Amino acid sequence: MTSRAVREAVADAHRREWAFVLAATARVAGDLDLAEECVQDAYVAALDVWLREGVPANPGAWLTTAARRRAIDAHRRAQVLRTKLPLLVERVEPGSTVDDIPDDRLRLVFTCCHPAIAREAQVALTLRLVCGLSTGEIARAFLVPEATMAARVTRAKKKIAAARIAYRVPAPEELPDRLDAVLTVVHLLYTTGHTAPEGERLVRTDLVERAFELTRMLRMLMPDEREVRGLLALLLLTDARRDARTAPDGRLLLLAEQSRERWDRAAIAEGRALVPGALRGGAGRFALQAAIAALHAEAPSYVDTDWPQIVGLYDVLLRVWPSPVVALNRAVAVAMADGPAVGLAALDPLVDDPRLAGYRYLPAARADLLRRLGRAGEAAACYRQALALTDNGPERDFLTRRLNEVRGA
Repeated sequence: MTSRAVREAVADAHRREWAFVLAATARVAGDLDLAEECVQDAYVAALDVWLREGVPANPGAWLTTAARRRAIDAHRRAQVLRTKLPLLVERVEPGSTVDDIPDDRLRLVFTCCHPAIAREAQVALTLRLVCGLSTGEIARAFLVPEATMAARVTRAKKKIAAARIAYRVPAPEELPDRLDAVLTVVHLLYTTGHTAPEGERLVRTDLVERAFELTRMLRMLMPDEREVRGLLALLLLTDARRDARTAPDGRLLLLAEQSRERWDRAAIAEGRALVPGALRGGAGRFALQAAIAALHAEAPSYVDTDWPQIVGLYDVLLRVWPSPVVALNRAVAVAMADGPAVGLAALDPLVDDPRLAGYRYLPAARADLLRRLGRAGEAAACYRQALALTDNGPERDFLTRRLNEVRGA
């Protein structure tokens, strides 16, 4: 086997197996930093061993064994195996239901989302450890500098070690304090995969699939939780459009340009069936987003979408979740319901919001509305601003085409 083939196999195993390997190693390592170090060493060792012996039939199992052995060896060298091991490893008491949860990754998600840790640090740490995202990718998702995000992740790890937070799924009475953070993590994981922050692929399928796996496990764990149902519905209804988001030649297609015949009708049916139960008894932010996605899925065309109802749902969502990104999406819906001038008026106040300073979709949305109003010079300036913030290849190509169009106009 060639060294290039081995490197590709290791890279593929990193995309697919990182979360499994790290979560399994954490149970033995007793320390998140040690677990991460051991997993990284295992991947490095794979480059050499797989070149000599070939890629194993189950790369994830090989990496897990190698990483766990390194963790055990590290404890033995320090002669503290028996005294330090329980930092994260759960002590299973009689009658415990820990084994009812089929995936170590979900245990690690709940560990990272402990209420003793600051909310943003919970989400950042989980995306780093469980989802394998780089610190830079997480920083872009949070619209903060990479150094700031690195400091948050470090502080969160230290908090887990200092507080001796157990590596387990919490008891039912503890779930409400952690569930919203867990759902936020999974949703951010999905959105990061839905449109990759960088690279030449529009979608990172590995992250999308991981988000679905975690959401379905949460649904099994908490079948009566409305927001879990809402998140699963949102993911299904959004991801149903995946194949239609690009043309055969790879061009990015906006929602208005997509062939609805290419949408996954089975996923839409499953998602729509979940929405009424998610909304019943008081709608949360994921249920409301799922309801909006359902209206898009039900519409026969982009123009025939029930835009006034979507604006109304965004109004409710803003009260439940006062996010500038929600306000941006509402302004886009307003533009469809009442015209681009009204939409631009709703969008303009967000220009000075510091939380959106690095958010590429704000100048992109303004550029589109200015283009529709015939203000080509201003639209071109916004397209250039959006391009400066965009590292995803298909999105850059789309923005470049639109910039050339308004220049020609």
